[in-house]
Amino acid sequence: MTVVPLAIAVDPRYCRWRHQFSLFISHDPWFRPMAIQAARKYPNLAEYYQKNATKFWDNFYKRHKNKFFKDRHYLEKDWGQYFSDDANSANVKVLLEVGCGAGNTIFPLIAAYPELYVQACDISPHAIALVKSHAEFKEDRVNAFLCDVTVDNLLERINPSSVDVITMIFMLSAVSPHKMPSILQNIKRVLKPDGYVLLRDYAIGDFAQVKLENKNQMISEGFYVRGDGTCSFYFSEDFLSTLFFQAGFNTVDISTYCNQIKNSHKNITMDRYV
Repeated sequence: MTVVPLAIAVDPRYCRWRHQFSLFISHDPWFRPMAIQAARKYPNLAEYYQKNATKFWDNFYKRHKNKFFKDRHYLEKDWGQYFSDDANSANVKVLLEVGCGAGNTIFPLIAAYPELYVQACDISPHAIALVKSHAEFKEDRVNAFLCDVTVDNLLERINPSSVDVITMIFMLSAVSPHKMPSILQNIKRVLKPDGYVLLRDYAIGDFAQVKLENKNQMISEGFYVRGDGTCSFYFSEDFLSTLFFQAGFNTVDISTYCNQIKNSHKNITMDRYV
């Protein structure tokens, strides 16, 4: 089996310790009715939210459009060496963005790296429409397509072993942990043997995790549902490195970053991971 290098950065944002969360606990009127309705048909709640993920994420992008996430210009600083052209190669570098959303990763990167070609997929039809309607969208630079990587074979859209870099920015956490191994096998088929996976996602101890736990919105260990039906998993470094190792990847780098921020309005100091 080909072993593919892996570069990982774990980024649990808006994070602080459990005992600091009492001020943020509030009742979520949308969660419990949704959970009760789901349980009638699906004994396993994770199965329900996974099967309906397209609906929930499409509603998310219909509601927020491209206003929810900021453009990720920090990727050029953090991972620029993976996107830069190889001076010894005449081939264009190919990036696959899994879970591209409204394009907050794509468009900063194609602006910074003129020779980069991007394959971009998402589970939400509305998200793909937002990408294609973006002012900077160009068909010769970006191929945006609808794909649920938990079930759809990427080889139907992308040639095998043709991608240099795969980015997964706050994407893997949105799926059930039981589906994660199949996703890694799916992306591995299109990744070059010397390619890289760059992942940035939530980690254990995140501000949102504790808030969801205190509101009794845990589906399974480490996996939670938000009020709008979208889900999030919170990784430990051991879980993440083991997950990729078992899929045949090597970890090049993995790290968790944290700094303190203060909410002056509420007079609260938080441990924020960036």
